[in-house]
Amino acid sequence: MTDLNRRDLLAGATAIGAAAVTGLGPTTASASVPQSGTQAPGFYRYKVGSYECTSINDGARTFPMPDKFVVNLPKEEALAAGEAAYMPKGMVTVPFNPQLINTGSKLVLIDTGNGVANLEPSKGAVGRTLQNLQAAGVDPKNIDLVLLSHLHPDHTNGIRLADGALAFPNAEIMVPAKDWEFWASDENAAKAPNDMTKNYFANVKKTFAGLESKITKYEWGKEVAPGITSIATPGHTPGHTSFAVASGDKKVLIQSDVTNIPEFFLRNPDWHVAFDNDAALAQATRHKFYDMAAAEKATVIGFHFTFPSVGHVEKDGAKYRLIPSAWNPTI
Repeated sequence: MTDLNRRDLLAGATAIGAAAVTGLGPTTASASVPQSGTQAPGFYRYKVGSYECTSINDGARTFPMPDKFVVNLPKEEALAAGEAAYMPKGMVTVPFNPQLINTGSKLVLIDTGNGVANLEPSKGAVGRTLQNLQAAGVDPKNIDLVLLSHLHPDHTNGIRLADGALAFPNAEIMVPAKDWEFWASDENAAKAPNDMTKNYFANVKKTFAGLESKITKYEWGKEVAPGITSIATPGHTPGHTSFAVASGDKKVLIQSDVTNIPEFFLRNPDWHVAFDNDAALAQATRHKFYDMAAAEKATVIGFHFTFPSVGHVEKDGAKYRLIPSAWNPTI
């Protein structure tokens, strides 16, 4: 029986390195292959009954953790959670993943990502939805419906190209009625409590200017597209919506932003992220939604989950844990 230990492995590595330096070891022909410097396309297909669904990666943004990224606890605790999740020290990484649902009769894009305009500071780290749709063989002109979960910029700004033209020119745009009522209100904008919220109001006005005739407002608890039902999950925004996608006896829950990054806010559902409009309501929504998902053993898709953003939620005392689904090489 062979007994390998750390000392053996280190000794072996040292011997190999020495042989390479001295030229005494086995030799092979060397070839200079240029490094590609680019990442593979980010799309992942999964089935829900007869529906073919595709997780489309819009990228991920890594930034220094703001002092109040987690509002209701000391920054040191949040930083420790980030390090425990192997995020770069002092930083936080937020992924973005719209979902494409092909029902057979409709091609539905749920959320659109950050968009391609004004992205120079991120050096292409986000705004990848269109290029990944193309890589997945999808022409944006064939999108029938753009279904928005709420009106934050990372979910809406992808509806326009850099020149302001529509990215999905033939699509109906559906928005949650309660979110539209809130964010389109000049009176509410005047009461915005901070610069971030003021920017959200301004972004809605800019992004949707001139699109009123293409917009349909939807209510909660309704089938908003074939097999896709809207679920009330308010708190993150007043009209924040999740979706149940069902075909035959299969169903997935698309949770949108019930939680921001799960390593923080699914694992610790009572933590309040800076982006939540009503932190206490968002906290209650997280518990309600994840209790349901755990009880049903439902597949859950998260906009801010690590790509390909598919997994299951389990209860862990008063907390929850995310169990990512294994990558399936077949559909």
